[in-house]
Amino acid sequence: MKRFNLILGAASVAVALTSCKNENETKAEKTVDTYVVYVDSIGGLAAADAQANWAAIEADYQQRTMEAEAALADMKDKEAAQKRLDDSKAKYEELKSKVQSQAAASNPDRKTEIRTSLFPAGTIGDDMSFAWVNKDNILKVYNDFYNAFDKNQESYSREDLDEIKLLYEALDNRKNTVEKEGLSGPDNRKIAELKVKFAPKFKWERITTKGEENKEAKQAAE
Repeated sequence: MKRFNLILGAASVAVALTSCKNENETKAEKTVDTYVVYVDSIGGLAAADAQANWAAIEADYQQRTMEAEAALADMKDKEAAQKRLDDSKAKYEELKSKVQSQAAASNPDRKTEIRTSLFPAGTIGDDMSFAWVNKDNILKVYNDFYNAFDKNQESYSREDLDEIKLLYEALDNRKNTVEKEGLSGPDNRKIAELKVKFAPKFKWERITTKGEENKEAKQAAE
């Protein structure tokens, strides 16, 4: 009788564990399903609505992505679930790119304003090749860039900072070429000093701007 009770007790524990596992799997599946549906619903928004509410959408998306990725641990078929997440992420990035392009198109003067401010010595083409930058003027170009950013850093939006990042990386690519064309050691060291000063300032602006967007999104959701 005692042996039967032990067996019965073990069976009860096994059932409880199985039930718990099934419950966790069900919850995880629901989280992933909700995530996929959410991304699809964003894609169905009117372009103007998506653009006007993008800060809130971005904050909500990041939170849901974290939850969906955490849910993978409880999924039975992790590979299939991961593929669904990856497909939805790709959809979101495509939509994000579209919204950003529409925002830039609706305010083309802002893009020109930023480029003129950061690079008063030359015109930036669409290819951002910086072909006019050479060993004789590159230090001044970096210096103008840094001074303009330092002066206006608190006025930049998230989109502005994205544009600045692209421009900065393109300038750095041009610097790699200029170094091979006879960039002097003293000028190179001064540029390195400017880059060291710029990096933390830019990083701080990215962090604080994102924090402000998340705060606005939270307030809008309340």
